[in-house]
Amino acid sequence: MALVAEHEQGASRKRKRRTPPPVGPYILRPLLQDAPLSVDNDQSHIEITCVDFWEGNLYVGTSASEILHFVSILGEAQDGSQTATFILASRLQPTAPPPTLQNPPGVQSIALLPRVHKACILCNGVLTFYSLPELSPAFPKTKIANCTWIGGRDLDTHGDEAGDEVVMICIRDRIRIVRINEDGPPRLVRNIEYPGCLASARRSRFACVADAHSYALLDVDNQQKIPLFPISSLESYAGSVAGGTMEDLSSTPEQTAARSSSSAYPRSAMVESDINAHNQSTSLGGFVESAEARSTADSRSRGREILFRDNPETSVRSRSTVQNLSPARHGPNIGSSLKRPLTPEKPLPLPSNDPTHPTSKASPPRRVAPMLKPQITSPISTEFLLTTGTMSDEPGVGIFVNCDGDVVRGTLEFSRYPHAVVVDGGGLSMDTIPESLEDNSEGYVLASVTRPTASDNEVGIEIQRWDTNTGEERDWLSLTDDSMDTMNEGSLTGRQHGHAGLAISQTRADLSFPDIQEKLRLRRLRLFHDKSKISPSQIEEWEILRNKQEDEFASRLGQGSSRVLTWTGSSIKWVVRNPQILRLDATIDTILDASSESLLDKDKLMVIVDDIRNREARSETEFLGLDYIRQKASLIMFTNLITNAREIKDRVNEEQILEGNVDPRVILSLIPLLRPDVAEGPRGIWIHAGLVSLMETQVPDLSKGPNFSKASLSSEIFALFNLLKRYLFVWRQRKGFGSISDETEVFSTVDAALLHILLYQDQSVSTGRAVQSSGSIRTELYSVIDNGVSCFERAVDLLEEFQRLYVLSRLYQSRKMSGKVLATWRRILDGEVDRGGELKDGENEVRKYLIKIRDLTLVEEYGTWLARRNPLIGVQVFTDDNSRVKLPPNQVVQLLKLRAPDAVKVYLEHLVFGKKKMQYANDLISYYLDNVLAILKSSSEARSILSQSYESYRALHPPKPTYRQFIIDNAIHAPWWHDRLRFLELLGGSHGAAFSYDVPSILERIEPFEQDLVPESIILDGRQGRHQQAIRLLTHGLGDYHTAINYCLLGGSSIFHPTSGPVDPQSVPSPDEQARLFKFLFSEFLRIDDIGDRIERTSELLARFGHWFDVTYVLNQIPDSWSMELVSAFLVSAFRRLVQEKSEAMITKALSGAENLKVSADFIEKCEQYGAHVETPSI
Repeated sequence: MALVAEHEQGASRKRKRRTPPPVGPYILRPLLQDAPLSVDNDQSHIEITCVDFWEGNLYVGTSASEILHFVSILGEAQDGSQTATFILASRLQPTAPPPTLQNPPGVQSIALLPRVHKACILCNGVLTFYSLPELSPAFPKTKIANCTWIGGRDLDTHGDEAGDEVVMICIRDRIRIVRINEDGPPRLVRNIEYPGCLASARRSRFACVADAHSYALLDVDNQQKIPLFPISSLESYAGSVAGGTMEDLSSTPEQTAARSSSSAYPRSAMVESDINAHNQSTSLGGFVESAEARSTADSRSRGREILFRDNPETSVRSRSTVQNLSPARHGPNIGSSLKRPLTPEKPLPLPSNDPTHPTSKASPPRRVAPMLKPQITSPISTEFLLTTGTMSDEPGVGIFVNCDGDVVRGTLEFSRYPHAVVVDGGGLSMDTIPESLEDNSEGYVLASVTRPTASDNEVGIEIQRWDTNTGEERDWLSLTDDSMDTMNEGSLTGRQHGHAGLAISQTRADLSFPDIQEKLRLRRLRLFHDKSKISPSQIEEWEILRNKQEDEFASRLGQGSSRVLTWTGSSIKWVVRNPQILRLDATIDTILDASSESLLDKDKLMVIVDDIRNREARSETEFLGLDYIRQKASLIMFTNLITNAREIKDRVNEEQILEGNVDPRVILSLIPLLRPDVAEGPRGIWIHAGLVSLMETQVPDLSKGPNFSKASLSSEIFALFNLLKRYLFVWRQRKGFGSISDETEVFSTVDAALLHILLYQDQSVSTGRAVQSSGSIRTELYSVIDNGVSCFERAVDLLEEFQRLYVLSRLYQSRKMSGKVLATWRRILDGEVDRGGELKDGENEVRKYLIKIRDLTLVEEYGTWLARRNPLIGVQVFTDDNSRVKLPPNQVVQLLKLRAPDAVKVYLEHLVFGKKKMQYANDLISYYLDNVLAILKSSSEARSILSQSYESYRALHPPKPTYRQFIIDNAIHAPWWHDRLRFLELLGGSHGAAFSYDVPSILERIEPFEQDLVPESIILDGRQGRHQQAIRLLTHGLGDYHTAINYCLLGGSSIFHPTSGPVDPQSVPSPDEQARLFKFLFSEFLRIDDIGDRIERTSELLARFGHWFDVTYVLNQIPDSWSMELVSAFLVSAFRRLVQEKSEAMITKALSGAENLKVSADFIEKCEQYGAHVETPSI
């Protein structure tokens, strides 16, 4: 027959879990289900009495006086997990029950001695010995009858230490200390005169023992005893209290006789081997007799060694400590029982069920003392824990006693007097903080208790700490609840048998926690799909493989161990420390379940987070578990904030969410608006399976949250987005951290969500909030974009969706995508909607950007586009000296002619007027002339404007400006007018006399418009040397007398253009030429139609420039009708000039005569100096 104990996750996963999960410090794990307690399967009258476990061997004692030996065999379940299968190896009956007993106790105790591979089995009052592990008889001839207890192994020794085992065998009249080794039979060490011992626990040489009535503390080496307190406060026998008078247990003939005479114990019907009949040296009886003799002699020779000091102060203090126990807390009769007088000399009778017992007959009519089973455990090497009470159905008290017999610590309280008590864990001091979550050093007391309920009694284990302040809340581990997942429906329950057994096994059993493995393993989180619609065939092979790998990895997690066994009916279970991870997770689930009916208790949740904040993980399981708990707490708090945004407290909530270190994709997926921003990647999002379950239950509940419509932004959503914004900014700072898995997808999601939030806020702010707030959000938006984002494609989609083209251009700039930048700006300038409206003076922005880039193609494309759109700005792209792309002017001209014809003129103006490149002047003149002639041909209005300008100018009375200044001051806002001014400037010689152009060609073209283009005709006549014609047009065509005078002075050069600085002397005509020109002007002035203007202009000309005129010529030309006064100024000037010339001639003549005399004198002097020289002719 094969019985399966499911240590691992296989079968446990298939069963339905209890809801809510256990939060207590201990849980149950199945060890053996439906043990075959009876051969004929009739188990209704048989129960398990004791259990022990050692290295895969399970030993079960039953009330049928049988020992069942099970051996575990590791197997593999269908899901790949390991299971331990227990098979029944043997069934034996150590001692048959006496036929005279109606209710034999069966197997009372199993004491395994691993160091010597022996087992001591107490069955029906007879102690027998077996070999481990197969339970073959070890000492067939050695049996001890009338045995009441076997145990007392030194708890301070470790099981892996080599050496003999020393045990305490309690028989009817004494305690025997026996040494057992692996090779030889048991040897008696000493006898201790303590009759009727029912329980014991030993630490080194100190043992705490109990009979049916009270406890005592023994020094087993020095054989001394301190009586303690009774087990039941209703006990008529007045036993010793803690700190009572010490007694010497050394064997003397008198004491032996006294004890023998006072020990009127009835013999039981148990069979004992006739030990005295054996003459072999291995007989235990012989060892007992010789050991007693040696012990008596040794004790007399070395004297009495007093270990327990008989100090009155100590006795009073100890007695006072016991007496001061609170009756209200520990039962109504405990205090009174401890105050009873001590009678240590009175013998302790053993309990008896025999109605003929003399003690029963002598009992007075009073409340009968209950038979409470003594419970002794030892939490640490210097203390023992004892239980006392009144009745079995009333509360019990646990009292700690040290090795001096003093009561220490506080007391423990049990809801009912316990059936069994064990201690698990070494305990912590009051000021110790566990360094690890899974630190099992906390000390717990586990008590098997049956407590009443509304309908029936409930069997379970009461759990409380013994190493901290007493009075803390006790935990309850039920063994009768039908929802207990380790209980089969067909198994016997504790309710049927009254109570549950509890024991500490010899060795620890390694166990695993499937719940931990299931919660901590990674699973794919499916955000955008309905999980119920995904069939197994749709799951790709790589995901199936990944799941298997995660399961294999998780199988190493959640490993634990236990030594605490419990049993009810035919089922045996481990009582296992509930891992702190599961406890915290269950506590969080409890808080979450409570929040379904009310608000989430964030304070309780923060207590959990604060408790684990400074804990350092000591194992892989703990590291992952802490991470899981933090993430779960963060997710719950964030989901609570979504539905209760009014509770957001900026930095506090931000730290709470950040502390969990949850994958931000999980957080953001909870916001419907941001869910499309989550980048799952090709492999999806993998998180703890426990978080996946949480997400599956939490996401539907978020429908109660706020409406994330783009139409409006409430204050709650704004606060939530501010929180998320700070959270995402912190995550952005983690870029480059190697510890972040799926870094690409994570930061792509972070950037996309952050950009989405900023765009969402900015569009709402721009429609109604203050400018300052808008600027702040916009600054953050620009900062995110300019520093680069990891979600480029998603960012482009978002910016297009929100119609933020300028921000999109900044995104392209961050990636140095110049073509995209310019294309986006072009869309804005072409009229496409840009919600932000940030691109101010966009054409200049394009110009500045084109100057900075080095891409020739882009400069040509967008430079000509800009020149076509705005020639004045577009041409600057090609003319700026700081431009990184330099194009030769002829290439620019050709490019503009091809793509932006209207900008050619502007570019040529720059070359001619700005750069003084006169080789392009003819082209520019041609462009000007084309534009002017085109307007004159097509527009009569333009011709009328020109005619009116001439008439208006002529109508002005002197003094009046020049015609050029007149048309500038009265310019109209028309391109052709500007072109004509520039045309006149070029024709008038603004670039010097050296500049030449094709005059005949221009004259030929303007000939049809000669009456409209008078200034142009004047300039061209002057260029051809037709000065008289030019002067005539200035005088009669324009009436610009001032310009006519300048024409005579300058010879027709540099007119109709602004002059600044000195005139080039080479361009100025000679005085004779000037006189000739003034002569022409004088003649034209005399032909002015208006007699007044004629006289005024002629008189002024003669007065100002009379030295250029011959007096005779002027007098001949002046009409005889003119008065001399009109030319008096000229005549006076002429006469003065003549007198001046005459005087100058006389002076010159005189100076010449003096010079002649001086030359003659110099000649005479030279002649006299050289003398005469006679030359004779040669013959």
